[in-house]
Amino acid sequence: MNAIPQELKTIPPEFTSPAEQQGTLIELHYDTYESMTYEQQTQRLTKRAIVYLPYGYTEETQYNVFYLMHGGWSNETTTLGTPGNPSAFKNVLDNAIAAGEFAPLIIVCPTYNNTSPDDSASFSLALTLTENYHHELLNDLIPAVESQYSTYAADVSPEGLMASRDHRGFGGFSMGAVTTWRTFQYGLDSFRYFLPMSCGTSLDMDNIIDAARTHDPSDYFVWIITGSEDFALPYDEARVELLRNSPYFTEAGNAQDGNFAFRIKDGYAHDGVAATEYTYNGLRWFWSA
Repeated sequence: MNAIPQELKTIPPEFTSPAEQQGTLIELHYDTYESMTYEQQTQRLTKRAIVYLPYGYTEETQYNVFYLMHGGWSNETTTLGTPGNPSAFKNVLDNAIAAGEFAPLIIVCPTYNNTSPDDSASFSLALTLTENYHHELLNDLIPAVESQYSTYAADVSPEGLMASRDHRGFGGFSMGAVTTWRTFQYGLDSFRYFLPMSCGTSLDMDNIIDAARTHDPSDYFVWIITGSEDFALPYDEARVELLRNSPYFTEAGNAQDGNFAFRIKDGYAHDGVAATEYTYNGLRWFWSA
């Protein structure tokens, strides 16, 4: 795997225009359970995820899959839009793949919103929902996605997801980064790559880091990105110091010499421009063409 660049690449302006070779957005509806009582499974919910299939998608090809969570005051349509109204970032994906910047892949945009589309507008509620989200992710969403679309999972049993984890990543910006850290804590068996971007709050990092205790340090990689003008910067800096002092993490610029990296984009704040550019850079590195 190539070295992580010291400087993040800016999204080329022309990439935001519709590409000649366009991928497809699909609304995927799946069943899950209310978050607070998930383990009792007393209240069934039907939820929606937006799935990106790359241009030329075929069942004969296995694809890497990246689960991309939104931040606060958002939902599953925030990042890529909808089939009828795709976002500019959907165009970026199409153009980047066509340009050979990263391999064709499947991207899944879910939501931690629970019983209301306004759940993500409450900081305290969102913290609880993101910590609970792993139940839905591992038991309901991934099986719904990877039983329907062609990934590296031979099946969607826990064993099948574990065997294919090298080809699965999770990332998110802001509250999506909180979800990413929780996915590391509870879903490390099923994911290899993590992209927590601008996580602007403190977390119980001792518990999160301890999830790596039973894993070989070479079988996961976390790329932390934020901006110099982002209020999340001191939180991420403190988190990075904990990783530097952990026996389970080694900072490096590639996956051969370590298992985490930290980048700060000069001048960038806590906004959509940062979120999309960080995601673009992460995808360029995780699964370069």
